[in-house]
Amino acid sequence: MERDITRDILSGIFIASTKGGACVVDTVLQVSSTKPALISVCVNKNNYTNEMIKKNKKFALSILDTNTNGDIIKTFGFNSSRDIDKFKNFDYIEVDGIKILKDVIGYMVLELVDIVDTETHDIFIGRIIESKRFKTTTPMSYLYYQEHKDELIKVETEEGKTAFVCTVCGYVYYGEELPSNFICPRCGVGSSAFVKK
Repeated sequence: MERDITRDILSGIFIASTKGGACVVDTVLQVSSTKPALISVCVNKNNYTNEMIKKNKKFALSILDTNTNGDIIKTFGFNSSRDIDKFKNFDYIEVDGIKILKDVIGYMVLELVDIVDTETHDIFIGRIIESKRFKTTTPMSYLYYQEHKDELIKVETEEGKTAFVCTVCGYVYYGEELPSNFICPRCGVGSSAFVKK
C-alpha cells in the first residue's frame, strides 16, 4: 500500500496540556513573527483536551524527541483525560497550574487568542507567554513516529488468540474475523487500518 502523502508534511509530535487535560498532537505551527509569537495547534473536537483548552483559555505545548519513552505516546495518545491522570507515572513540573512533562525538549505556555472551527478539529491560536528549553535533542517528526510506531507503542496480543491490531493507535480486537464495518473505539479509523496478528 502506498504511503499517505500527508505523512510528507513536515510536522512534529507534541503534548498539548491544560488544566484537566492533555493529549498528543501533531499539527503545530508558528503563525506570526511578532514577539511574542503566535502558535497554532489543531485538536480533535472529540478530544477532552479540546474542551479543557476552551474552558481554561491557556495551554502548553511540549516538544517530544526521538528518544521519547513509548509509554508517553501510549498514555497521552490513546487514553482520555476524562478517565485517567495521564501525568501520574511521569515526572512533571507545573507552570501556571498546567502540568508539563520534564522529559521533553522544552515547552511553550500559551494564552488563547482565537479559535478557528474546522470540520473535525478546532485550531487554537495562542500567544507565547513563557517558554523553556530543557535539552537539545532531535525533535520527533510525524514521519519518524509512523516509521517507528511498532517500537514506540509495542502492542502485545494474547497468545493463541486471533487478533486484529489498529495500525494507528494499537487497539486490539480479538476474534476470528474483523467485521468490515468495524470502527476503532479508540481512534475512530475503519477496519482497513487493522492488521491481523
